[in-house]
Amino acid sequence: MVKSEALYVVVVGCGRIGSRVANRLSGNGHSVVVIDRREQAFDGLTAEFGGFRIEGNATELSVLKQAKLHQADVCIATTQEDNVNLMVAQVAERVFSVPLVLAQVYDPKRKEVYERLGIRVICPNSIAVESFLDAVERPAMTAEAEPCTP
Repeated sequence: MVKSEALYVVVVGCGRIGSRVANRLSGNGHSVVVIDRREQAFDGLTAEFGGFRIEGNATELSVLKQAKLHQADVCIATTQEDNVNLMVAQVAERVFSVPLVLAQVYDPKRKEVYERLGIRVICPNSIAVESFLDAVERPAMTAEAEPCTP
């Protein structure tokens, strides 16, 4: 799904990954709503973040309705809990008919289960393993790797 105009994106979870995704999407001109259970989680959002913050539990339909998930082009579930991410992803896809749904999953074994359920997943642990293996097998590429920025 590629749209030239701004997207409406709901990011569930405002930890290290969720806040960076939300900041970048907002900075790129997209409309972003971030949901997190903890108010202090929003401290990871930059002063330039132009989106909305909702303090609440994304496993509750009322919170997802408050985020206007039914209008979203994209839903990204990035909480620390695989089961929450799966549930939010399934609800976004099946109940709210969000066209693009992505879920973070930490346990590589669960990645296959999510994919069988039709959920597109990002597994940071698998990505890290592949990056380390690539660095060992192709050391010259390591010097050209993108730095880890906050």
